[in-house]
Amino acid sequence: MFFNRQFFRQNFPGAHELGANVGPFRAIYKCYSAAFLPDHDRGRLNVENGGKILLPQAALEQLAEQNGIMLFKLKNTKLDRIIHCGVLEFIPNDDKTCYLPNWMMRHLLLQEGEDISVEFVALPTATFVRFQPQSKDFLDISNPKAVLETALRNYNCLTKGDVIAINYLNRSYELLVLELKPADAVTIIECDMEVDFAPPVGYVEPKYTPTSSQNIATTPKTTNPMASTPGDSLSSIPSSYKSPSTFMPFHGQGNRLNGKHRSKDQEQQLNNSQLQQTRGIPNYDYEYGTLQFIRVPLRTVNDETVGTTEKNNANTFQPFSGEGQMLKQPKNQRPK
Repeated sequence: MFFNRQFFRQNFPGAHELGANVGPFRAIYKCYSAAFLPDHDRGRLNVENGGKILLPQAALEQLAEQNGIMLFKLKNTKLDRIIHCGVLEFIPNDDKTCYLPNWMMRHLLLQEGEDISVEFVALPTATFVRFQPQSKDFLDISNPKAVLETALRNYNCLTKGDVIAINYLNRSYELLVLELKPADAVTIIECDMEVDFAPPVGYVEPKYTPTSSQNIATTPKTTNPMASTPGDSLSSIPSSYKSPSTFMPFHGQGNRLNGKHRSKDQEQQLNNSQLQQTRGIPNYDYEYGTLQFIRVPLRTVNDETVGTTEKNNANTFQPFSGEGQMLKQPKNQRPK
């Protein structure tokens, strides 16, 4: 926040003479949370959503001669706890009261009405910050960096060790400031800084379990119990996989809806019409990461059991081999 001195002197006569001979701004105020604001200010000012405080109007007169952005160091003199912040607004109340967000009151271990020291400071610009979420619920946010970028617009500066609160979808998330560069207290106004996140408090890294395909790729071939030897390529394959006619889907007896049993002639006719099904044999020489396109000519599954070429030709699938009928016959073929 910048102030035009000429504008301030024209609208506040005598203020520059009042602050001309004073040094850096420093004052002691009674601090209160935003719940103690008057009703007409409570709905207008959103003190909780950010890191800015409310100062009395008299402080503005003393800050007229200060240069740079208005940043302040808040100190609990009893417990020697420090935090940095910006100013949201100067309100026309008594000269001994200021208002803070609740998270600042908790961080400074202050009670309502206790004394707090407010001092004007100049801070370097931030280049790097690392946050640690205080709850695993922060991982539910789909884009945490975008949410954090929007929330930090309400903050002017950060201090190492701060536990700031950001609001997102009517929920409050607390973040601990673990690391700052180039100093332990920096300003984040109009800066390009790198943001990093540490694992949340109570978060346990899941154990990595490789997939089955990765296990096949990394396991030596000599340790594979299904691997074949050079002398007998199918010696280690179970006999159930070698037989071409072991797999027969829907081979049960079945029941009819009308409750009647099938006649022997129908069963014999059905058995004769069923074709033997060949069970597929897996390719044990497959290498992970490769694709194989195997083209098999169309044929019936019982060609392996037929020995003659004539039967092979008879059982070969031929599309559109029916006689067919024409919707409109030629004139020369119409019955007279």
